Amino acid sequence: MTGASRREGIGAAICMALARAGADVFFTHWQEYDAQTSQLLDRDGPAILEEAIERQGVRASAMRVDLSEPDAPARVIETAAEWLGPATILVNNAAYSTDATWDTLDAQTLDAHYAVNLRATALLCAEFARRFPDEGQRAGSGRIVNLSSGQSLGPMPRELAYAATKGAVEALTVSLSLALAPRGITVNAVNPGPTDTGWMDADLKNLLLPRFPMGRLGEPGDAARLVAFLTSPEARWITGQIIHSEGGFIRT
Repeated sequence: MTGASRREGIGAAICMALARAGADVFFTHWQEYDAQTSQLLDRDGPAILEEAIERQGVRASAMRVDLSEPDAPARVIETAAEWLGPATILVNNAAYSTDATWDTLDAQTLDAHYAVNLRATALLCAEFARRFPDEGQRAGSGRIVNLSSGQSLGPMPRELAYAATKGAVEALTVSLSLALAPRGITVNAVNPGPTDTGWMDADLKNLLLPRFPMGRLGEPGDAARLVAFLTSPEARWITGQIIHSEGGFIRT
């Protein structure tokens, strides 16, 4: 599980959902990103999340890692195996996102988004599949879930680099699902839609709320429940899907 730096985030909610389902959880965090790009730094978040996972009666370990480093994916999968044993579930939640319009887009911005959102995701998937245990292949118990953001549903003109790299994750998901099916691994992507994880101000909430026909904003637990299902035995026949779990969000 990548990208669980804040207790309010989707990553933390997914970790807890997997733990409640009985899975040991290894997660990564990189708080330097939060410190540089937002006011949402949660310094104690990873340690408190690790304790909360363990209270569910499963094992937990965490790793501070910058996924923009080319060798980071291999180190993550190797460390997870050393601490908790061979992984059978991979959730790629970590993301890099900054505003990038056509008149501000440059090579550095594109490379920063590519390194985390696409390269790290693709390499984590590859390392996971290479190390996937033989008994898991026979049982068809491998699960990869990537997080997307609905780029295929409409334009994101203020986040060109983010949209381009996350859109590529959806394409990767579909092609990788075919490649890994013979190894007993399903590959799906989840688009949670606009989710209130502490980054929305009051004005944005008021703007978005009328576009949710169920009368509330998306919550981290909404995405977490779906990911928990996709990683369960009940979802063994679902692969190659981009699932838009947005509560009927109305796009304009």
